[in-house]
Amino acid sequence: MSFVLSGFADEISPDLDQQLAVLQDESISHLELRSVWSTNVADLDDAQVARLRRRLDEAGVQTSAIGSPIGKIGIDAPLPPELERLRRVADIADKLGTTTVRVFSFFIPQGRAPLHYRTRVIDRMGALAALAAERGLVLAHENEKQIYGDRPERCADIIASVGSRALRATFDAANFVQCGVRPHSDAYELLRPYLLYVQVKDALAATGEVVPAGQGDGQVRETLAGLRDSGFHGYLSLEPHLAVAGRYGGFSGADGFRRAARALKGLLTDLSVQWQ
Repeated sequence: MSFVLSGFADEISPDLDQQLAVLQDESISHLELRSVWSTNVADLDDAQVARLRRRLDEAGVQTSAIGSPIGKIGIDAPLPPELERLRRVADIADKLGTTTVRVFSFFIPQGRAPLHYRTRVIDRMGALAALAAERGLVLAHENEKQIYGDRPERCADIIASVGSRALRATFDAANFVQCGVRPHSDAYELLRPYLLYVQVKDALAATGEVVPAGQGDGQVRETLAGLRDSGFHGYLSLEPHLAVAGRYGGFSGADGFRRAARALKGLLTDLSVQWQ
């Protein structure tokens, strides 16, 4: 098995048919579901999920992961509604044929020391992981700006402390750059033992601007080479954010998504990495 390309297809368009057309043009046979028809994945009803599954099957496109918003709430927000939302996401994941769900480790109040919240974060992530394990899911924690797990040492500590195979890591180079981290030099070796999934975008350290893979300071080439040499087999999921990069999502448009896809493919070709 080689690396498998996927992507947040809602970065192309809210419309599913447009999403699928661009994925087909770029020979990408998987998508990571964050939203469709301007509806977040956690809010899709059963009829929408059934309609989505039919169209994906017709197009020959599979779901690599659910790009859920789980854990993208304040650390002081009540947890039971988030557990209920994860139950709904688990139902959707089952219907779409994936066991991987992206999650986050809660926003920390501005100006407060993250370590003040360590025990609470680990308890909450443990509760999410326990539910995921019951449902046969694996949660892929994303290093997102302003959450507890925004830096590599805290990402690794969460996963090690929870101690569940149902909680692993996804690696986002651009987010690390925007937190002052050199992704490959400072984060890769620490997180490689837990790495399940890779989200592909790059960023400029000076401004935080998001750019296609290999065109910023995200050391994407080095990380891809490290993954190749370590025998990683899994998904590289494009999340370009080339037009809009917001707290709860991003957008690139069809042309931007194509530009991001071709930049990634160029890096893989240069590194003699097979992909499908």
